[in-house]
Amino acid sequence: MNIRYRKAGLPVTMPIPQKTLKAIAAYLVGGRPKNDCSELSLQCCRPYRPVSSPTVCYAIKSCMQKAGLPEEATTYWLRHTHAQHLLEAGISVFEIKEMLGHDDIEATNRYLHIHLKLMKRVILGELV
Repeated sequence: MNIRYRKAGLPVTMPIPQKTLKAIAAYLVGGRPKNDCSELSLQCCRPYRPVSSPTVCYAIKSCMQKAGLPEEATTYWLRHTHAQHLLEAGISVFEIKEMLGHDDIEATNRYLHIHLKLMKRVILGELV
């Protein structure tokens, strides 16, 4: 799947699980309102326009609050957490940089809170 608009304005191609593809196909065939918009996700009510980033962020924030996450939790907080989990799973900083759409590695490093043992495990392959 190609995603056109990202934080840095750069496109990215992302893998999509088979279940997700089936859900998107079902939505396009039976759930998506009739409209001339080429965007996949539309607002639920008329006028059917593309869903905006602030709308998505608000919906995610609302779900996070319902889940009992701290008030300071944001969509960016999730992005940082995802990057950290990728690093802990052994994904290289360079791969994470590409996934996040950063132009330089320093931007990615700001996302990652690396402690010494984790750094040794990921970079040197040491078991700690």
